[in-house]
Amino acid sequence: MGKTEIKTKATEISVADFIAAVPDARRREEAAVIDAMHRRVTGLAPKMWGPSIIGYGSYDYVYDSGRSGTMCRAGFSPRKAAMTLYLMGHYLDRQPEADALLAELGKYKNGKSCLYVNKLADVDLDVLEKLVVLSWDVMNERYPA
Repeated sequence: MGKTEIKTKATEISVADFIAAVPDARRREEAAVIDAMHRRVTGLAPKMWGPSIIGYGSYDYVYDSGRSGTMCRAGFSPRKAAMTLYLMGHYLDRQPEADALLAELGKYKNGKSCLYVNKLADVDLDVLEKLVVLSWDVMNERYPA
């Protein structure tokens, strides 16, 4: 079995240029809001990860299979279909806290590590920031710097 190359890596692409090139004006404005939120929470300037993820910080992981890599600790992507926030860490023992926040968030969909928001007006931004903080805290507990 050949080793597969991880496609999502930090790049030198300008985050500001990427956001400026988002075709939809509302999504561009929302990206600026979510970027500011992540900068507040993480205290870090973002980097582009792959062609479309704006990420903050990084961590090294190793799967049980032995596959390893590096990924951003927090991030988002202003995709056409939905603003996608990467809330990593799966909350560990803080799932009840995450569930309580999600119950207050508003209109969203989620996947394993992704939160999809059609438009920011559909959610409570204070609650969203608390979810970003929770995810960031859990990632820092799981993967100390």
